[in-house]
Amino acid sequence: MNGRARCKKIAVPNATRIRRVRSRDRAEARRKFVYNFRLMLRFLTAGESHGRALVVILEGLPAGLAIDVDQVTRELRRRQGGYGRGRRMAIESDQAEILSGVRAGQTIGSPVAMMIENRDWTNWQYTMRVGEPGPPEGEGGARRAPVTRPRPGHADLAGGAKYDRADLRDILERASARETAARVAAGALARQLLAHAGIRLASHVFRIAGVALSNHLRVSFESAAALAEDAPLRCVDADVERRMIEEIDRAKEAGDTLGGAFEVIATGVPIGLGSYVQWDRKLDGRLAQALMSIPAIKAVGIGAGPAVATLPGSRVHDEIVPDDAGARVTRLARPTNNAGGLEGGVTNGEDLRVTASMKPISTLMKPLRSVDLATMTPSPAAIERSDVCAVPAAAVVGEAMVSLVLADALLERFGGDSISALDRAMAASDAAIRARFSQPAG
Repeated sequence: MNGRARCKKIAVPNATRIRRVRSRDRAEARRKFVYNFRLMLRFLTAGESHGRALVVILEGLPAGLAIDVDQVTRELRRRQGGYGRGRRMAIESDQAEILSGVRAGQTIGSPVAMMIENRDWTNWQYTMRVGEPGPPEGEGGARRAPVTRPRPGHADLAGGAKYDRADLRDILERASARETAARVAAGALARQLLAHAGIRLASHVFRIAGVALSNHLRVSFESAAALAEDAPLRCVDADVERRMIEEIDRAKEAGDTLGGAFEVIATGVPIGLGSYVQWDRKLDGRLAQALMSIPAIKAVGIGAGPAVATLPGSRVHDEIVPDDAGARVTRLARPTNNAGGLEGGVTNGEDLRVTASMKPISTLMKPLRSVDLATMTPSPAAIERSDVCAVPAAAVVGEAMVSLVLADALLERFGGDSISALDRAMAASDAAIRARFSQPAG
């Protein structure tokens, strides 16, 4: 057999094998493929509830945005408030330190990194030690036993099974709502971008357990924005708020916890954010996912929310009428806003209104039945330091998540690596829409 024949004998089987591998790889890629457009603004958080610190990286802010660090601190303080919070809120006084991405008070286009130190870290250095042997005896806080009794409603059991961890502290430390402090810090920066674009946000609590406002849609943006930052529950009706507080007090005496619902309202939102052309570009879907990612949130509504399922279309859909005041860029108005400012996954120029329903916190002072995974015998669930009710705090986190989604959608629509470029794009769009609706379509 000559050299050419020998090469062919070797090459043909190998080529066949390579084709099979490539075909298998293509099939595997197709199986794993999920359409996903590029996020303009994205963030990642890291850190555990009782670790040294929380860290967040926010990428995509245009260069030239003036940053108010005190506003970040104010948002973090708001998250720690609200009637029904636990003892930890008296320990922590959160403050974000900006590590990168900001120079001389302005963003420079690179990722912004922030760190929020846990002030209680000194009491947890041994329990949350990174390496061995850890702090010497008598230092670094208590020598805490492993957590082996999962709490119903928490990620303890599912997380322990998924990540194969015997000590459930490895789960609860990251699954804790403490992580949302990092989200609030990132959201505070996104909120400053929105404010530059003329978009303002506010939230209010409209339900605690069985006590609720009759109709949250009647609460105007101005009423929600006027609520004092230190209001007990940030409910617009003082009498309803008093009855909410009474419910929380009863739950605390019983060793129980309570959930509720809040609404986030954004005003000044431009028409055209989001899109209907693909499922994951619909802004209502993106908002729902963002709010559902907040710990303990079990339902999200847009505008009238679940109530639309009980009414005929004539009482749900918002009629379109001429805007006699001329305040809107389209010169068209809506007498009602049951759609919550979104139609077809796209903002329509009305106030954006989204609600979220929060279940009761899963740590009960009179714990529910569970099983000790170390012995597989019945046992009361573990007790961790916790709150009786955290709905007002969840509303602040909700504002942050809505801010991040809206800021991403804003940059998706108008682009801009710099604030000046964003300003030009928004001004051009506004002029084009005004011209389009200034005369009948021809």
